[in-house]
Amino acid sequence: MNTLELRVRPLSAALEDFDDAWKEGRASPLSRIDFASAELLLDVLRNRRLDLLRALVGAGPLSLREIARRTRRDVKAVHRDVHALLQAGLLEKNEAGRIEFPYGRVHVDFAIEPRRPDSVQAGCAATARAGP
Repeated sequence: MNTLELRVRPLSAALEDFDDAWKEGRASPLSRIDFASAELLLDVLRNRRLDLLRALVGAGPLSLREIARRTRRDVKAVHRDVHALLQAGLLEKNEAGRIEFPYGRVHVDFAIEPRRPDSVQAGCAATARAGP
């Protein structure tokens, strides 16, 4: 089963992994997305967005209307959440415009640590990902 791993790591660590993979000419055997903070990861994975992912696991490509029907939500709200998940790299849009979650499951890994006063909130960085 193809798993997407979501982790909390500094952007510098994710960029080092990418640089190493580039220099060695290899892709990571794992599919993962790194977030700069637990707050960013949790913001992306709000409850409604988790419901969307659950509806899409193993479902194949779906239209926004079909996702809304399966989750019993308004199409506009689904559109907003799907685009946030697309932007974060968790979902993909195929050539026909259908939305797909190409993984069999998601593994989330993060620790809650004391906040550092000098920490800067940054976006998420996708590390080298292998295809589904």
